[in-house]
Amino acid sequence: MKKIKKISTNIPEELLKKACDLTNLNQTEALIAGLKELIAQHDREAIVDMKGKLKIDIDINEIRQRFRL
Repeated sequence: MKKIKKISTNIPEELLKKACDLTNLNQTEALIAGLKELIAQHDREAIVDMKGKLKIDIDINEIRQRFRL
């Protein structure tokens, strides 16, 4: 079971209402979805930042041949 933390915070009412209306989620679900998206965005940016830092030696023609068998 996941540990739950109850919080009290001030969020602009219109922002929360719009998020709930757009997603058809309740307030808690919308906030969780927003937090997950922030984390996912950070992860995507970290992957993009790795561009050019990883050296991968792949022969794309060899890989294509494997799938044609």
